Amino acid sequence: MKVAVVLFSVFFAAVTVDAAVYFKEQFLDGDAWKGRWTESKHKSDYGQWKLTAGNFYGDAEKDKGLQTSQDARFYALSARFEPFSNEGKTLVIQFTVKHEQKIDCGGGYVKVFPADLDQANMHGESKYYIMFGPDICGYSTKKVHVIFNYKGTNQLIKKDIKCKDDELTHLYTLILRPDQTYEVKIDNAKVESGSLEEDWDFLPPKKIKDPEAKKPEDWDDKAKIDDPDDTKPEDWDKPENIPDPDAKKPDDWDEDMDGEWEPPMIPNPEYKGEWKPKQIDNPNYKGVWVHPEIDNPEYQADSTIYKFDNIGVLGLDLWQVKSGTIFDNFLITDDEKVAEEFGKETWGVTKDPEKKMKEAEEEKKRKEEEEKNKEQDTEGGDEDEEEEEEEEEEDTTDEPTAAEEEDEEDDEREEIPKKDEL
Repeated sequence: MKVAVVLFSVFFAAVTVDAAVYFKEQFLDGDAWKGRWTESKHKSDYGQWKLTAGNFYGDAEKDKGLQTSQDARFYALSARFEPFSNEGKTLVIQFTVKHEQKIDCGGGYVKVFPADLDQANMHGESKYYIMFGPDICGYSTKKVHVIFNYKGTNQLIKKDIKCKDDELTHLYTLILRPDQTYEVKIDNAKVESGSLEEDWDFLPPKKIKDPEAKKPEDWDDKAKIDDPDDTKPEDWDKPENIPDPDAKKPDDWDEDMDGEWEPPMIPNPEYKGEWKPKQIDNPNYKGVWVHPEIDNPEYQADSTIYKFDNIGVLGLDLWQVKSGTIFDNFLITDDEKVAEEFGKETWGVTKDPEKKMKEAEEEKKRKEEEEKNKEQDTEGGDEDEEEEEEEEEEDTTDEPTAAEEEDEEDDEREEIPKKDEL
């Protein structure tokens, strides 16, 4: 496909015969990104961003993105582009996310705002058109948000879309079509799709239960009934528990002191439980009564749910407990194929080398840990040997030598008086 492109560094808007690229950001020009992105001043303690490829990557330069750098902080950053409307066109929003910090709780999503957003005052309550991307918190929340603002209300998707929760880079893509359908892709593979009207509560239901309809009083909806000819056997009723026939009163039982002795109770092997007549098909069964439905007078079809008239800002407005997430390869276009190819040229090229580098780093750390443990074991063994030698020396010092024993014997002989001295 031949494409005519108007290029403004890494951020550009390109209009072609076949496709339009409204926004693209890969952070390939160093700190120049700071001139294209605006930090919100709504709060004074927003977290700071830094440009890095992280601790492991597929390409040291191409994988550089914006990384959250401070724990337990809100983050608010946005970039502006030429406003446009997606009326009659497909809208594709795509970016990569890497939670290399093994995130415990925090967002990895983007927001698409109207062009009239005050970027310097952007915050969590700022009106947005679309919120899309992964959100993780503990073991219970690991989902992909797909939220659309419809007539001033943020509407959440009714389906549960699982996100990736490992430490590698992943590609997230949202496709919104003018036929009121959507598709969510992760790593260039479809994970969910459907109809806007069916998977969100944008509109009231087309049909409602007829408020005037009531189930007829003679409507029998019991499929089975008791057999009227079935009777309980005469020997059915047996007590649930009976005295233990093998129990004997203890020899030391004193009725005056202990009262009258009674054998303990045991389950009755002949007990059959509560008797119930057998069930038979109900000859009057009419089936389950279905409440009739009528057209909902409040329902009005809307063929423009997908449409947003003044798209002009992409923002990162999120909270993270543990920082370290890297955002990169942003793309907003009207062409699904362009987005797919861009994903292959970016994430698709570096994902395998990134994984290989991560595995190599982990193997290196494992070996270093093994060597460290060996050294500790060796040092511990040397200390044990030194302690044993010291103990042996102490034992040797306490025992008399042969010469000392001979001297002691001579002293003893000298102390014994001779016969003529007595």
